Amino acid sequence: MNHSIRHAAAAALLLAAAGAQAANVLVVLSDEARLELRGGRGFETGFYANELMQPVKKLLDAGHSVTFATPLGKAPTVDRNSLDPSYFGGEAAMAEHLALMEKLRITAADSPVVSLARVEQGGYGRYDALYVPGGHAPMQDLTRNPALGRLLKHFHAAAKPTALVCHGPAALLSALDDKGRLVGQLESGASAAPAAGWIYKDYRMTVISNTEEDAAKPMLKGGEMKYTPQTALERAGGKYSSAADWTPHMVVDRELITGQNPASAIAVADALLSRLAPHR
Repeated sequence: MNHSIRHAAAAALLLAAAGAQAANVLVVLSDEARLELRGGRGFETGFYANELMQPVKKLLDAGHSVTFATPLGKAPTVDRNSLDPSYFGGEAAMAEHLALMEKLRITAADSPVVSLARVEQGGYGRYDALYVPGGHAPMQDLTRNPALGRLLKHFHAAAKPTALVCHGPAALLSALDDKGRLVGQLESGASAAPAAGWIYKDYRMTVISNTEEDAAKPMLKGGEMKYTPQTALERAGGKYSSAADWTPHMVVDRELITGQNPASAIAVADALLSRLAPHR
């Protein structure tokens, strides 16, 4: 084999090795654009733009691939309240992230989003990590979705990185064996008995705090949430922690990475990236 052939072969092997390091991250969002409140009222919502796009941009910039999914495969809705430069660190950063969101067509009629049924049919083994952003929407459908529960149990058993931020960690309730009972009791205002059979029992975790929910009540325009994520995760058996309201706070316990609020999205993304092989 002459020198040029050996060089080409070595280059091909290096490229193959680099390609093998790229991870495929599954990003799960809600189908819903409205959160049902107590008394039959509702709140127009969706995902928070920075909580989705800051981690997605970091993943793509690092050379990883991203697959978007919702329970039914519907295009998700961005929460208009999240289109605020303060969440991104300025106008220029927000414009950059929103331009990427538009390029990816996540919320478009021809969105590339797939259903969780399709994810399951294709095999969970294709995915190396899972990410769930917040916004209030996960409280409407992700907390007791059976397909998401099966997905989470696979990632838990395989010790694959599982990252969630703000209201996103409420989706962990879908992995409860008796999720319908616990969530139903919380929604009805009944005294919820401790849950049994949760794969994340005694995990350290965080989610948007009860005090942050209280501070954000004005956006509900007099409405009241049926229950708060902090109370639900504590009742399910999680070991909750928080930092001062609206300051970054991220918790890692085994495969689970959770962030408290919108300001925590970058820290969650960095923690997730640290678990994935670098790819350039």
